[in-house]
Amino acid sequence: MSTPTASERPSLRVGKVPGVTVTKWRGIWAERFPRVRLEAIDVDEQDQRRVLTDGQVELCFVRLPIDDDGLHLIRLYDELPVAWVSKDHVVAAADEVTLADLANDTVLTSATPHNIDLAALGEAVLHVPQSIARAESRRDLVYLPITDAPPTTVGLAWLMDNPHELIEEFIGIVRGRTANSSRTAQARAGKGQTKG
Repeated sequence: MSTPTASERPSLRVGKVPGVTVTKWRGIWAERFPRVRLEAIDVDEQDQRRVLTDGQVELCFVRLPIDDDGLHLIRLYDELPVAWVSKDHVVAAADEVTLADLANDTVLTSATPHNIDLAALGEAVLHVPQSIARAESRRDLVYLPITDAPPTTVGLAWLMDNPHELIEEFIGIVRGRTANSSRTAQARAGKGQTKG
C-alpha cells in the first residue's frame, strides 16, 4: 500500500493576517495530530473575510473590525499601537509618542512595502500594531508605543456553516485546552475519531 503524498493527507487551512505568528499552535497541532497537515496561509488584511467566504481557509486569524455576519469570532488579544519611523525622524530617540507628536506627519496605517519605504525615507510615519513592526523589522526604522492610540484586536474567525471536523480541535489548542479536555475529547468521540 502506497504512502499518501503531502497533498493527499488530510489538512486544516488557517489564514493569518500580517503580524500574527502561529508557531506555538503549530507545534501543539503537530504533536496531537501528526497525520493532519496544518497549513498556515498569509492573508492580506483586506482579504481576511473573503478567504473564509471563498473557502480558501477553514479559519483565519483576523484583525478587528471585521464584518462578522455569518461568522463565529473569538477575540484573542489586543495589540500595542506603535509609530514606525525612520531612525532619522525627530521622534526616533523618544521612548514613546502621542498622536499629537505625529500631527505634522503623513500618517499611514497600511504596512505595504511602498509605505514602509516611505517611512524609511522619512516621508511618512506608519501607525501599525507592534506585531507588524516587529515581524517586518528593518535597520533603518524604529518603532515607539503611541500612548494615546487605541489598541487593535486579533481574533480567530470561521464560517458558522463550515462543517470541517477539526475546527473545534484547533480552537481548543488556541484556547489552551489540553489534549484530554472534555470538550475536545467529546468532539472526537462524537465524530468517531481516535486521539492523535
